[in-house]
Amino acid sequence: MSNYRGMNYLRRKLEYKKTRNELRYEYYEMKNSMQDYSRTMPPNFSWLKECLGWCSKSVDSIADRLTFREFDNDTFEMNEIYNMNNPDILFDSAIISALITSCSFIYISLDQENFPRMQVIDGRNATGVIDPITYMLVEGYAILEKDKNGNAILEAYFTKERTTFYEKGIKPYSIKNFAPYPLLVPIIFRPDPKRPFGHARITRSCMGIQQSALRTLKRAEVSAEFYSFPQKYVLGLSNDAEQIDKWKATISSLLQFDKDEDGDKPTVGQFQQQSMAPYVEQLKMFASLFAGETGLTLDDLGFSTENPSSVEAIKAQHENLRLIAKKAQKTFGVGFLNAGYLAACLRDNYPYKRNQIYLTKPKWEPLFEPDSSTLSVIGDGAIKINQAVPGYFTKKNLRDLTGIDYDAETEEIIEPIENEIQEVK
Repeated sequence: MSNYRGMNYLRRKLEYKKTRNELRYEYYEMKNSMQDYSRTMPPNFSWLKECLGWCSKSVDSIADRLTFREFDNDTFEMNEIYNMNNPDILFDSAIISALITSCSFIYISLDQENFPRMQVIDGRNATGVIDPITYMLVEGYAILEKDKNGNAILEAYFTKERTTFYEKGIKPYSIKNFAPYPLLVPIIFRPDPKRPFGHARITRSCMGIQQSALRTLKRAEVSAEFYSFPQKYVLGLSNDAEQIDKWKATISSLLQFDKDEDGDKPTVGQFQQQSMAPYVEQLKMFASLFAGETGLTLDDLGFSTENPSSVEAIKAQHENLRLIAKKAQKTFGVGFLNAGYLAACLRDNYPYKRNQIYLTKPKWEPLFEPDSSTLSVIGDGAIKINQAVPGYFTKKNLRDLTGIDYDAETEEIIEPIENEIQEVK
């Protein structure tokens, strides 16, 4: 226990990062406030609160493309554990939370039937000290339950030996841990040696660009009032003339001005109508900056361009996004593998060695679903390559390219037909 830094240290560490993580969630949920530095904005327009979903789009654009399929060479039957823990929700929740705050956590425990139970905890409510080799925790801390005011009422401290629970109003109690690592596993996005807990998808640059775009939207909203009602003027009006109701003169379609005693008449004119084009161009400039920062396109941010003709064209437009997603698959796969490994240890009540799972590989669905033309190209290429190197393409790696599962029942129908064709030849 002397090597552990303790729960109080981890609690302070979580509190230190809490403000920044809460801010990123505000941007994702589009509840962030706008920082307006304008000194010329009329105070009557201070109530305007503009909103943009660009940061949400930057997260969802990757999260929606990441679909975990299964573990290949699953010697410890980790697929069964995940299938019993709502995998469609579990994987998506862990991925989205990790993209927002750079790291999420999977908390592993046993249910009433002694089967592993998995729960996703976001980066605002858990932290730990990480092992830079295995990317598992040496010790961890998590807030498992809060009251309606956001105060913690159930906390947990994780070590290799045991998990200790601190419930409000109850004496702390602990459960022995038979797994070789703490039962809190980090799921990390883009880790590096300096920041082992990764980097958030919502970066400082993303938040700064969105703030500039929000200020542009507010200026455009204020200018729209003057754009709707252009300013008019009257020259040469007599001093004895009746004062004009300004609002009535603005919305009226017909105004009458009589000649004065000398037979002179006033001149009515209108100032040049304000254009909204500069605001549109400025907003498009910020959209371009945001797209370059996140690997998106202007189409993704609401500025329509030419529609791509095929899946390959879409891939070409989203090449940077595809590379980011491929990198995310690698790091997320390690986290899911670690969580499945500890869950298997907990299920079997035996501390398996981590090097026993080195053959188990996470498998993901393709980032871009192929259309009919792409499938045709893949099929032609597979046939030619298998002619040069027999057996190079099999059912498994073809599924990795197409995302289409192999139907065993179809094989029972096709094989006899193929045998008959070979006999005829």
